[in-house]
Amino acid sequence: MARVVLLGTCDTKLDELLFLRDVIREANVEVMLIDVGRSVMNHESITVSQADLLRRYGGGKNVTEEERGDVIKTMADCATKAVKSLHDESFIQGIIAAGGSGGTSIAATVMRDALPVGFPKLIVSTIASGDTGPIVGETDISLMYSVVDVAGLNEVLRSVLSNAGTAIAGMALGQSRRSRQTNSSTKKRVGITMFGVTTPAVDEIRKHLESKYDVETFVFHATGHGGKAMERLINEGRIDAVLDLTTTEICDHVTGGVMSAGPQRLEAAAAAGIPNIISLGATDMTNFGPLNTVPERYKDRKLYEHNPVVTLMRTSQEEATEVGEFIVSKLKNHTKDPNAVQVWLPKGGTSMIATPDGPFADQEADAKLFHTIKDGLADSGIEVVEDDRAVNDAGFARDIAEALAAKLMPSPKSDG
Repeated sequence: MARVVLLGTCDTKLDELLFLRDVIREANVEVMLIDVGRSVMNHESITVSQADLLRRYGGGKNVTEEERGDVIKTMADCATKAVKSLHDESFIQGIIAAGGSGGTSIAATVMRDALPVGFPKLIVSTIASGDTGPIVGETDISLMYSVVDVAGLNEVLRSVLSNAGTAIAGMALGQSRRSRQTNSSTKKRVGITMFGVTTPAVDEIRKHLESKYDVETFVFHATGHGGKAMERLINEGRIDAVLDLTTTEICDHVTGGVMSAGPQRLEAAAAAGIPNIISLGATDMTNFGPLNTVPERYKDRKLYEHNPVVTLMRTSQEEATEVGEFIVSKLKNHTKDPNAVQVWLPKGGTSMIATPDGPFADQEADAKLFHTIKDGLADSGIEVVEDDRAVNDAGFARDIAEALAAKLMPSPKSDG
């Protein structure tokens, strides 16, 4: 038997939530209805009432008279604690919510903060067709647009909620089956960061590691959320080693590009003490949207239209220095075991377009980046490997893969 948490504001959405509950039950999945509304709602179908939630996890706080933003924060915090406890006890196999912007904010916070990647999560939301980045973050929340408001049952909403209820029931049943299976895999899990302009290297690294060693690779697209997702999985203990080939997200953080992974990038693997090889893939560029969206202050810079929706800006000498200083600072301040870390400098070019004959060739900027890292880590105990090849050189890719393997598993897998 699988069990699903149904999260919602029962003071405003009870009829819709009960309809959704019934759909899930029809699929032979149990439902726990948790009320995260502002006002107390008494109903026999509510498993955990608003009052119970606040009493157990909010110190008995009364939120009725609070500002809306404060109510959302309080209820999200309490529900996060409740759902995390249920998950840790293996009592639930899925979670679903339905509502408007407030309910979506509460549900997304709970799902991001209380539950790991891979656990079934679904939100039916009135804002699911807009900018969903702040909702999903670096997690695997599934979103379903409600089409009409979650405000009164009608033909359209019934269809949407029926699809959602059936979907989460199927996901929860699958989760229940997987939880009963024993995972006997002995493969080491390696995270690798990739961008379009470092794809040849990552393809070679992945092929080399998976063919020669008992390794399973997790490739993260370095789009901001990709870097965050890798760091999250490292913190969850689900990655054994990192080949952080593509650190371009740091450029976006420094310059205000659209693919920053935030100020905590590079911290997780260093702090975990796992084998961690960092290189400088795509640090020659910052990412913006279409050409007409590039900020005015950068209009006179070297720009390259990667495609109609992505414009790249060449990293300047000053920005290259900042990127290098960021890397040095993170590694010096967070590295648990210097012997587990290496930094590789691909002096022949940091991306497909930054080789000597490429549109982003800039030896001066690259030299600033390389010297900043080499000099900054000189007294850290962290080895810096200078290599004259480009990051996408097949030999460079195989050698950096071998360097990681040497730290992770000294002997190749047997042919048998």
